[in-house]
Amino acid sequence: MRWFYFSVARFLGVGALAWLAACAQAPTPATDKAQQRPSTPECTPPAEGEPLIGNWLNKRQEKGVTGELRTLITLKADGSMLFTEQLKRPRQPSQGLNEAGCWWREGQVLVLQSYTSNGAPVDVDDPIYTNRYHILEVASEQLDVRSEQGIELRTQRTSPGYRLPF
Repeated sequence: MRWFYFSVARFLGVGALAWLAACAQAPTPATDKAQQRPSTPECTPPAEGEPLIGNWLNKRQEKGVTGELRTLITLKADGSMLFTEQLKRPRQPSQGLNEAGCWWREGQVLVLQSYTSNGAPVDVDDPIYTNRYHILEVASEQLDVRSEQGIELRTQRTSPGYRLPF
């Protein structure tokens, strides 16, 4: 019987210590995910009648890549942008990249600044998330640009709600 009382006292003692330890911890304030990440800057709308506003689609083959690369650039009137690149291969699911952020024009250069990539916030100081395209031609139904890496994108205007199919 003595063993029983010792076990109960030990159990209660350990339980009391655990309870005291739990009470001694300072409560941590609840943090919202929005507070943890830096706020996304507001995009600046382009000038009225900017011809770059719209959905622009490019489909191309790249040397050494099996399949078709599709690029959809959506430049919105509020200065925000969506950049989607997708690799479409036969008999395999598409693979893609989805970025969102802001866009602006610096003379004959289109600048795309991504703030999220595949839904996750990015380090805006990392130059990989700022892309500059030299504007080669702008027409009502066509936009031709060249990246800093020398890749030319000959894009066609698509309908405002167009999305790349998976």
